[in-house]
Amino acid sequence: MLNTPKNIALSPDGSAVRIIDQTLLPGKLEYIELRDREAMYEAIRSLRVRGAPAIGIFAAYCVYVLARDYGESEFFSRLDVDCDYLISCRPTAVNLSRQVERMRALARSMAGERTQTIVGALGREAEAIHGEDAAMCRSIAEAGLSLLHEGDTVLTHCNAGPLATSEYGTGLGPLLLAAERGMDIKAYVDETRPLLQGARLTAWELMNAGVDCTLICDNMAALAMAQGRVQAVLAGCDRMAANGDAANKIGTSGAAVIAKHYGVPVYILLPSSTIDMACPTGAQIPIEERDGEEIRSLWYARPMAPEGVKCWDPAFDVTDHELIAAIVTEKGVIRPPYDVNLKKLFG
Repeated sequence: MLNTPKNIALSPDGSAVRIIDQTLLPGKLEYIELRDREAMYEAIRSLRVRGAPAIGIFAAYCVYVLARDYGESEFFSRLDVDCDYLISCRPTAVNLSRQVERMRALARSMAGERTQTIVGALGREAEAIHGEDAAMCRSIAEAGLSLLHEGDTVLTHCNAGPLATSEYGTGLGPLLLAAERGMDIKAYVDETRPLLQGARLTAWELMNAGVDCTLICDNMAALAMAQGRVQAVLAGCDRMAANGDAANKIGTSGAAVIAKHYGVPVYILLPSSTIDMACPTGAQIPIEERDGEEIRSLWYARPMAPEGVKCWDPAFDVTDHELIAAIVTEKGVIRPPYDVNLKKLFG
């Protein structure tokens, strides 16, 4: 079992959701407790908590914590308002809406029960969601590791480890499991502009786990592949369409295009909760756009772009299914044709 900090939990008395503030990493490991919906919304929006599975787990706990304060007569009206509010925060990651709707559906199915009974059930459901993700991550790590070999070096993009999920993570799961078993698998870590999740979070997680990793700028990946330094690309996913198109952090698609050119396989690792079988292709996945200040000035002591310059800051891109060598879920390794094989497993 990995010795990694627990990124999401309830406070001891159950009155708050406790998370690692990921905006402070790697310089400072700090936990914060959130009790009101505005603070919860802000935590998701500002990426204090991030990663599609982690956001879903967090949001489930948020529904429980908020429901503890609802009165008998207002329970379902307040539940609907708060659920809709949380879902509106980030549109691309499907886990957020899926887990909130799961919590809402459970509460609705218990209409007529005492409020205290419903709240207790919501708490148990949130814990179940968390536990299910941990089990899925372990299975994903096992299946993903079967695609790698002793001595391989992989390229990572963004962060898909325990911070973004529950325990082993998705895209980083095979690396962490390999380290746990004493296997020699190394990593080149894309810094992942503009939010630097690779530099700040992935490098931190891999170093803590004893994985030999080397940080590179995103635009160095092509040279690394051209020189034969990379044997596979591992990435997580925020939403997968029914045909296997995969929305992930901006830059994933570019890395996949380069990998295709150099004959490097791209593996997308995700839990089934991230697959949206109601979404036919990646063209229907909404792409979140963020404040251009992330490009102009975030992480800099002073702005590094001309004042007033226009910025376009999409948070995600979509990797075409034809660029993906295999999809890895808790049910194992899935090969093309994805529209057929995803439907067989999850349709």
